[in-house]
Amino acid sequence: MKFMDIAIEESKKAYKKGEVPIGAVIVRGGRVIARAHNRRERKQNALAHAEILAIHKACKKLKSWRLDDCVMYVTLEPCIMCAGAILNARIPRVVIGAKQGKESVDVFASNNLNHKAEVEFDLREECSEIIKKFFAEKR
Repeated sequence: MKFMDIAIEESKKAYKKGEVPIGAVIVRGGRVIARAHNRRERKQNALAHAEILAIHKACKKLKSWRLDDCVMYVTLEPCIMCAGAILNARIPRVVIGAKQGKESVDVFASNNLNHKAEVEFDLREECSEIIKKFFAEKR
């Protein structure tokens, strides 16, 4: 199973729980060290995004806030908060399954920050479809 497929599994867990269906996986040395999905509603915490939760788990597992030898796979292009957390954790590479809508701000492209991350798009129809379906049902 590919790492983006695992992130998609996480997004489906969020969907079933009524959470915005986003999943994130952090990989180190070809092995999954953390996985998470959105849990804002369940935790009633604005910070409980999939990326933030996965970073927290990875830092705890590695006993370090520096994840500079890891890769994050995430089903949707990260929001500003999550992009900042990814850069702060020193994750050097992010693989994204679906692009954000027009409100997207490319924090990763900023020249005003001390740290950079290589961004790769592994665009998957399944990643964008689950988000579209979720919000269509909410309306």
